[in-house]
Amino acid sequence: MTLTLAVAPWSTMLARVAEADVPDDLEREKRAVVLAQGGDRSALGILLVKYGPVLYRSVLLPRLGSEAAAKDALGETYAKVVERIGQFTWQGGGLYPWLRTVALRVAIDMLRGRARVVLWTEDDLAREMDRGDDAAPTDQRLGALRDERAAREKVLAALERIHPRYARAIRVRLLEEQPREEAARILGVTPATFDVLLHRAIAALKKDLSERGEP
Repeated sequence: MTLTLAVAPWSTMLARVAEADVPDDLEREKRAVVLAQGGDRSALGILLVKYGPVLYRSVLLPRLGSEAAAKDALGETYAKVVERIGQFTWQGGGLYPWLRTVALRVAIDMLRGRARVVLWTEDDLAREMDRGDDAAPTDQRLGALRDERAAREKVLAALERIHPRYARAIRVRLLEEQPREEAARILGVTPATFDVLLHRAIAALKKDLSERGEP
């Protein structure tokens, strides 16, 4: 797992968003949606290419915590969008809010199927879905960038506050994705003891975030 996201400088991204011709872009998107709903796979492909990276970086990777899991979730999101694009109703806010909801539902399903401890629970994601998203296109893009940045910074900041040994366990196992046995060796404990240590570390991390009003 890695929360180090390969993105352009924040100021550069904001400038690109500010310079975008939002009305024209939204009208083009609406036309592409109509074509996609009529069976035009190339139009649908354009939409997925446009929003796939931000769904991966801003919605799936921070919540699932693993590049492999996020890529699997993105593939499943694409499949569901292809299957359900005909159910989408244009409401003036663009396609992104609906895509984000689809991706969050995929993430919830993946979390339910996991046996290991994760940083985000299905309840966390369910609360996000309940909030809804009626923002304008520029707000959507800014919001996605803020989601991405905030998720990363919030976890990294919390790691600095909890016990160093707990933080080390999380970094080695979840951020660096070291195998369980290797992570135990690095921490100088048995795999079974490391499992207990990691469980306590995650609990401490979530307690820290909760005490600061983080979701």
